[in-house]
Amino acid sequence: MEKVTRAAIVGAARRWIGTPYRHQAALRSVGADCLGLVRGVWREIYGEEAEMPPAYTPDWAEARGEETLRDAARRHLCEIEISAALAGDVLLFRWRRGLPAKHAAILSGETTMIHAHEGAAVAEVALVPAWRRRIAYAFAFPNLDGNDAEKG
Repeated sequence: MEKVTRAAIVGAARRWIGTPYRHQAALRSVGADCLGLVRGVWREIYGEEAEMPPAYTPDWAEARGEETLRDAARRHLCEIEISAALAGDVLLFRWRRGLPAKHAAILSGETTMIHAHEGAAVAEVALVPAWRRRIAYAFAFPNLDGNDAEKG
């Protein structure tokens, strides 16, 4: 696996801006949900799908009560301290304490992130305190140039 840069990851994520929200989709300019955005950036960076997720409902995390998204991230990304996250890293969010993480975004700067959420197109938004409070996990893409993240 070739080394990748944070700039390449952020650039790839920015190309998804404006893609309509579509549950379970992962096609730039056609449709994506938050997982689809991360999957699409992965494909652009590494050339192939890391893993095909099974079908999932909008309430999958609540219904199953398992850290499915975190576990998938751990299989392919490199878990890091939340405080160490930089542009190009993936953040996972939980809506409430005690619930599994079920939303993903890619940091695009110290105070901004790119994500897809229901009712809106993929967008770059401020990482405001309401979002920061909900961060549950942070991950780096593998083989990141200048990083010890070597999974893969």
